[in-house]
Amino acid sequence: MQYHYDGFKPGDPSVRTESGAEDRDQSRVDVLIIGCGPAGLTLAAQLAQFSDITTRIVERKSGPLEMGQADGIACRSMEMFEAFGFADRVKKEAYWVNETCFWRPASDGGIARAGRIKDVEDDLSEMPHTILSQARVHDFFLEEMAKAPSRLFPDYDLELDGLRMEQGATHPVVAQLRGLNGTMDEVVRAKYVVGCDGARSAVRKAMGLRLEGQSARQLWGVMDVLAVTDFPDIRLKCAIQSADAGSILIIPREGGTMVRLYIELDALKDDERAADRNVTSEMLIQRARAILSPYQFDVKEVVWCSAYEIGQRVSARFDNLGGALHSGDDPHVFIAGDACHTHSPKAGQGMNVSMADTFNLGWKLAAVLRGQAAPALLKSYSEERQAKAQELIDFDRDMAKLFSSKDRKSSEEARFQAYFQKHGRYTAGVETRYDPSGVIAAGCDQSLAAGLLVGARFHSAPVIRLADAKPMQLGHVMRADGRWRVILFADEGDTGAAGGAVANVCDALASGTMAEVTGRDADRDAVIDLRAVFQKGHRHLDLGVMPAALRPAKGRLGLIDYEKIFCIDLSGVGDLFDMRGIDRQRGAMVLIRPDQFVAGVYALTDYAGLSAFLDQVLLPDRSLP
Repeated sequence: MQYHYDGFKPGDPSVRTESGAEDRDQSRVDVLIIGCGPAGLTLAAQLAQFSDITTRIVERKSGPLEMGQADGIACRSMEMFEAFGFADRVKKEAYWVNETCFWRPASDGGIARAGRIKDVEDDLSEMPHTILSQARVHDFFLEEMAKAPSRLFPDYDLELDGLRMEQGATHPVVAQLRGLNGTMDEVVRAKYVVGCDGARSAVRKAMGLRLEGQSARQLWGVMDVLAVTDFPDIRLKCAIQSADAGSILIIPREGGTMVRLYIELDALKDDERAADRNVTSEMLIQRARAILSPYQFDVKEVVWCSAYEIGQRVSARFDNLGGALHSGDDPHVFIAGDACHTHSPKAGQGMNVSMADTFNLGWKLAAVLRGQAAPALLKSYSEERQAKAQELIDFDRDMAKLFSSKDRKSSEEARFQAYFQKHGRYTAGVETRYDPSGVIAAGCDQSLAAGLLVGARFHSAPVIRLADAKPMQLGHVMRADGRWRVILFADEGDTGAAGGAVANVCDALASGTMAEVTGRDADRDAVIDLRAVFQKGHRHLDLGVMPAALRPAKGRLGLIDYEKIFCIDLSGVGDLFDMRGIDRQRGAMVLIRPDQFVAGVYALTDYAGLSAFLDQVLLPDRSLP
């Protein structure tokens, strides 16, 4: 964490200087977010960091979520939480999913353990797969919003009652909000509206879109319980298939004692819905006991229970282009999370994919609203995220089919376990890869950094910070602050001195693209954050000879930023160049988007190519002559 650039300020450094945004007209805003679920709060927390963006988030409930249904947090989401600053808090409270066990029908009746695997493969991520109540995740986002420069707080007891477009207006989206529980009705005009309002989304309906797909007609129950049992793997994630009583997925919860059970029930008839079965907690307990037999399962308290039918549905678009609210060439209304894709909860992807939606959208909205990018950038949100949602729907359908399969032959059981292992990277959230586009470069030389795939998330690795010899993860410098990153991986002989490849590219970028997109009075790294990693140990490099672009003067006092230069970690935890396949002789230059996805890989001498790509995305700063 960096602070004091504008002078010493005592107290909690995570509480940013207030911007005065709360005094602005709340009936005319830059972004109106409908819904305080994980998608809405991820977007709100990101936009709250920008003092020059006015954001409102409204929620029909009367207050923050107290009891959440989503609980699984993928490794990729944990990486994102690090960018917001609360990953360590999640790690402290959460259950860590370390291993997964598979139980099958035993030859003599009952069930027996058939396999046990690591839940997350080695070096998949520096973050664990965790389980924590959705309500706690909401709490952390709300705290980040409250500490951000705009001091953003949700407005509760408000629901969307209508949405229309006003052609040619500066704030073209007009939202009619209905007050609940005594709250006054409002009309809010916004430049952009984002519907994060769930599967029955009023925003989606106003756009003339619908969720398309079908239900598998399979009924499942879910409950969180406090129980006493002699089942030996109750504190491990377990996929259990019995001979004739059905299947259970066991997910241990935070706190050391609670456990979640996803319990297979009977198939629904064609005209039935889940609510028609009147599923009770006692029904779920009896089915769980039958599946777990001969082990005892004595439920002491039911914390929460529900029933649902498996279905996979996705919207054809995630923005208003071509819909009922179509207006102009660029989108102004978006949907995210359950508003545009729904699926079964057993793969633990619902909350994770929803947050990924708005992490993708947030930086794009910020760039357009701050004049850093053209409005056409916003088209890439639906293009990228709708394709990923369709992949999730296909994956979820296959997993649900395998889980409910009645074939108990050993070959089918082996296929089920193999499927879990094969798709571990997907469920960890790290398999997402975007195709070449206006925000993902084409034609890059991937051999320069084989382990940092263009279009995939930046895969962190250990480094040592040069200035203070601090061991850390390189990916943890990538905060949710809307900045692009350029990381220079030096060739093996480079020490940062003048005449070397790193010094040359620093000079070229600092006098070219970085200067062109950065405001006259802004820090030099306000739009593009330039950093470097050297192959030599930190005791063999001289900070004083490093390029000025890697030691920029910042803030009101012009203080030096000493935290942009890193070296490989020689302690044995892993050499970043080997771990990520970076060419030692040639080095590499890696461009990373504000949402931590690799946008391009270039030779250290190809700053012209990198600049040409950035020139397609970023606009020259308007304050420059």
